[in-house]
Amino acid sequence: MAVVREEVKLFGSSMSLVTSRVRVALNLKGVEYDFFEEREGQESNFLLESSPVYKRFPVLIHNSKPVCESMIIVEYIDEMWTSSGSSILPVDSYDCAVARFWTAYVDGKFPSLCRILIGFQEGDREHAFEQLVASLHLLEEAFVKCSKGKSFFGGGDIGYLDIALGSHFGWIRPTEKVTGIQLLEKEKFPHLVEWFDHYRSHHAVKEVTPTTDELLTVVEEVKSSLDAPAK
Repeated sequence: MAVVREEVKLFGSSMSLVTSRVRVALNLKGVEYDFFEEREGQESNFLLESSPVYKRFPVLIHNSKPVCESMIIVEYIDEMWTSSGSSILPVDSYDCAVARFWTAYVDGKFPSLCRILIGFQEGDREHAFEQLVASLHLLEEAFVKCSKGKSFFGGGDIGYLDIALGSHFGWIRPTEKVTGIQLLEKEKFPHLVEWFDHYRSHHAVKEVTPTTDELLTVVEEVKSSLDAPAK
């Protein structure tokens, strides 16, 4: 009797680091899926209908049901495919709460700070730099506590916080290149530098995460659109 494959479709952008969160989770769980490329500002009608509130990618379609927002999708994947791969969310309730806390922290801090430093939005660049460095110091300390001497925040393998922070850290190197400011110095943040090297070289990550050069191209496109005179 033929095995019927579940319908798993992901709508997102290969240049989107939040889309890569979902792809990493699917890879960790060994879930087969079909990927549909979307472009910001030119989203398909299907995606807009599937994400009626925020109207943005990524969107996961599982057996005709849409799931929206990257980290909610990651949790959904972890809960749906419990028998595949290791658990993405920590099994221990307290560790799970800690991972969710730090994920909320980095999602609240990193996007706006990187946009200010690169020049995507107005703000005090010096203050943004100081805030970002302060956040990195806190995360350096958090890694020591959460990793328990292993390679990832999630322990021996990539977990929930690794996926969340890994997407933001994808913008660190492009930000350094655009601004000429070194943010992730090995002397100051040895654990984070080593963690990020392990993360981006992981088999579930490296083929679905845009490179620094690819992200620099995205930066140039956005900056060009912002600098273009209004019609």
